[in-house]
Amino acid sequence: MVFKRLLGSLGVGAPTVDTVLDPAPVLPGGTLTGQVHLKGGQADFDIEHIALELVARVEAEHEDGESEGVVVFDRFTVGGGFRLGTEEPRSLPFQVTLPWETPITELYGQPLGIVLGVRTEVAVAGAKDKGDLDQLTVTALPVQEAVLEAFGQLGFDFKSADLEYGHIAGTGQQLPFYQEIELVPAPQYAHQVNEIELTFLAGPGGLEVVLEADKRGGLLTSGHDAVTRFSVGHHDVRDWAAEVDGWVRQLVEHHAAYGARSAYGHGASYTEHGHHDPHGHGGHHHHDDHHDDHHDDHRAGPGVGTAVAAGAAGLAVGVVGGMVAAEVVDEVGDFFEGDDEEEDEG
Repeated sequence: MVFKRLLGSLGVGAPTVDTVLDPAPVLPGGTLTGQVHLKGGQADFDIEHIALELVARVEAEHEDGESEGVVVFDRFTVGGGFRLGTEEPRSLPFQVTLPWETPITELYGQPLGIVLGVRTEVAVAGAKDKGDLDQLTVTALPVQEAVLEAFGQLGFDFKSADLEYGHIAGTGQQLPFYQEIELVPAPQYAHQVNEIELTFLAGPGGLEVVLEADKRGGLLTSGHDAVTRFSVGHHDVRDWAAEVDGWVRQLVEHHAAYGARSAYGHGASYTEHGHHDPHGHGGHHHHDDHHDDHHDDHRAGPGVGTAVAAGAAGLAVGVVGGMVAAEVVDEVGDFFEGDDEEEDEG
């Protein structure tokens, strides 16, 4: 769905803009293509620039709790420097490269409830109007799918996904936010952890996988969070179910039992075992324990891996308050437009 908008801040008789994204989902780090369609107004207008902004709905924590806001995480100039004649139609094709850390919005064709958009800005004679917003659909990289499929094979269920404002310490994270995919633990881990949160930080050389477990407290110990990080290459071929099972076992065990450096019991880094650091920072394994209470309780149906479709579909409906999937884009547009109005008022 596209939003065909009159450039309102430019007054009556202004040009209109209609950005149309090519329909195929895009991969993180992949190429987004489409066209910006302009229609001239009731007079000639000098188009200074046309820019595309990648925007995301992100949760932020603060002293008073949590709030949601819009973050611009990339920007591309795709045209400008020309005069648009009276009622003149003009189309500008574009292709831009998404950041590697762009969040996944769907898995196996089912939405995860993540809200991303492409917002078009047109500057005319010193005035700027962000008059068109389109939903951005991003699907998982093959290695991301392989890891999620492995969790499903191990019996984990999909719970929810969201975007958190902030930076994960010790990683090569580039964007100002990160995606958390919350998983209900498989039965064999249910007595040890409440949930596991999975974050992918992709780069040109591979993937950082960050796992966080909300551990259950015992009679004499309080519950706490444990974090581990692993690096994998984009083209690694492994027994992913066995690999991920090893990751989870390492995560839920107390780090003092095996030491913070040894991913395979040899004290060696993941780079030495053929793992690749996607950001060039030495892709070794790391483990940490910390207290954290930034988790929320979005609810969803079951299913990671092959069964994720049912859970993801349930999440997409739940996130937008029971609206059907076809209305999600309208809700996205209302959200971003409301944000613009608040900026204008400020």
